[in-house]
Amino acid sequence: MSIRRGLRVKLRKNIAEIPEYVPGRSVEEVKKAYGLERVVKLASNENPYGCSPKVYDVLQKVIADLKNLHIYPPSNPTDLLEMLSDYTGFEVSRIVIGAGIDGVLENIFRLLIDPGDEVVIPIPSFPYYHTLAAISGAREVRIERQKNFKIHPDLPRYVTDKTKLVIICSPNNPTGNDEDVNTITEVIERASEVGAAVFIDEAYAEFSTQNLLSLAKYENVIVARTFSKAFGLANLRVGYAVMPEWLRKEYMKVSTPFPLSSLAIEGAKAALLDVEHMRWTVGEIVKERERLYSLLNEMGESVKVYPSSANFIYFETVKPASLIAERLARKGVIVRDCSGFIGCSDRAIRVSVGREEENELFVDVLKETLEELEVLDKPRNLEDVS
Repeated sequence: MSIRRGLRVKLRKNIAEIPEYVPGRSVEEVKKAYGLERVVKLASNENPYGCSPKVYDVLQKVIADLKNLHIYPPSNPTDLLEMLSDYTGFEVSRIVIGAGIDGVLENIFRLLIDPGDEVVIPIPSFPYYHTLAAISGAREVRIERQKNFKIHPDLPRYVTDKTKLVIICSPNNPTGNDEDVNTITEVIERASEVGAAVFIDEAYAEFSTQNLLSLAKYENVIVARTFSKAFGLANLRVGYAVMPEWLRKEYMKVSTPFPLSSLAIEGAKAALLDVEHMRWTVGEIVKERERLYSLLNEMGESVKVYPSSANFIYFETVKPASLIAERLARKGVIVRDCSGFIGCSDRAIRVSVGREEENELFVDVLKETLEELEVLDKPRNLEDVS
């Protein structure tokens, strides 16, 4: 059917200026592009061991008995909230759920941000923060991190009467570092003085020895976590956050009425019934993370690798990240080119920690690629030297 021509609908003026979020390339896309049979995806920080087998058992039963697809899921799933209360140690009256941490943060922006309000974001960090700030018409205050990527100790002085929200990611995506608790506390206390909220994104908390949930004792703090990473449920999109009880009541006014499907709710509940499986996978990933860090560190001056407390590793190479990522994809390994992340260098790459054989393949392919590029850079004959 042809489209009737006429004037295009009028978009909000700031939408045209917002860059489109570009996720990591999929396995199917890379296979098709390069005619490959095997592709390893180490770009999206997924759990390579997957979720608990109990989740599949529960979901199969749910699907078999599902005769009510015409009925909405519960908007306030009491069972899941009570299980999250047990897991986090906070009252149900302080916990909210959403479609991943992204969904929770979208609601926080709806709740707090008017056009022109300031949002403080240490850079580099997760790109979606900038997208949400742009959508809401906020004024971003971007604070460069220290050389070790921890937030700058001067950050509290950038929190002013115009600040509505400060976003802190720990462990930080894409750099993998934990933040200093004392610095975060100083930021929280400064934000409290001016009535600003502090959103702490702990998507990768289970992979770290640090736990920032205790900071939810402050009246202006929201601590968010997810089932996507350590629990291996990225496809179900389940996030949650702990916040003050008074703020939760306001939050519910702006939240999507039915944020999670019944499958997502039951999957999350099943995952919480098998926390031991999650902890086992985390242990395996942490062991591989440390081994992978050592292997990258042994590659000499061609690679600069940074310590990580997450399920990925951030490194920089002597060549542009876009070139390295493309060549690795051609060889069947997908990594995340971070050169487009605000605050990252054009040499920045993030690699998710996979299983041992996947990490071995990545290291071999990276070495091979760097050697090939080094050969290409060398003069081929005496005329090239002169």
